[in-house]
Amino acid sequence: MAEFAGVYAAAVTPRDDDGSIDFGRAFEMIDYLCAGGVRGVVLFDAAGEYPAFSPADRARLVYLAVKRSRVPVLAGVGSTTLADSVFLARQACDDGAAGLLLPPAFFFRYDQQDIREFYLQFAAESDAAEVTVIGNAGGEIERETARELLAAGFAAMACGSADWRSNRLLIANDAQLPCALGSGFCGAISETAGALPELAAGLERTAAAGNRAEGERLAALWSEFVAWAERFPRPVAVKVAAGLRGPDTGPLPVPLAPARQALLDEFRDWFRGWSPRVLRLAAHA
Repeated sequence: MAEFAGVYAAAVTPRDDDGSIDFGRAFEMIDYLCAGGVRGVVLFDAAGEYPAFSPADRARLVYLAVKRSRVPVLAGVGSTTLADSVFLARQACDDGAAGLLLPPAFFFRYDQQDIREFYLQFAAESDAAEVTVIGNAGGEIERETARELLAAGFAAMACGSADWRSNRLLIANDAQLPCALGSGFCGAISETAGALPELAAGLERTAAAGNRAEGERLAALWSEFVAWAERFPRPVAVKVAAGLRGPDTGPLPVPLAPARQALLDEFRDWFRGWSPRVLRLAAHA
């Protein structure tokens, strides 16, 4: 069974003006995250806007990313249908992805029996349960269902709440990430790490070293960014911040109202002034 540890950065997906994947800039994004010190890269989770892209384009980027990345790649295989998720899973496994991230099928809401059956059929048809992280950041999967699925052979679960401790859980809530590291979770999947991989790596190092004072200092800076990000629809702030630091990430997934756009301009100014000092501190943590 695959083991996942440390902070995995949820990568935004750079887009051309027509909305398609910009593969060249996606490679630059992978280089930037690897250089930032994260333990792995996640493609096509919520921050990667996975519903916006075709299964074929997603499979192609995963194939190329595995060749490019210096850290393990976790491929998001969420979709509206079981068939598409199985297709993406088989392709990613064949192409050498270190693991898969599978949230419940989106669009409609399903009860716990339907969710359980979706995952069990995925396991049977893909033969990939042992390398699959169940995505539950939205809290659709109840705890008893989660326990049953982990017992059925799935590798781990990414959850949005830090109130359940297990060495097979990854925290997928940036507001709780600093407290969760080193407190019973095997690691984290982080959108903020997609913009600030060095800060995520610094938090992980201080937690591993038991350096409480430095950890609290970095956690306060982390919380400043998260507070800004929560003022916008996901993944606007992370996508803009990543674009200010690395490759152009392309257009936002949806337009913002004028007042929100003005706030985003304020965020850009804040981030340009705030980030250099933060990155210096993270590098020495």
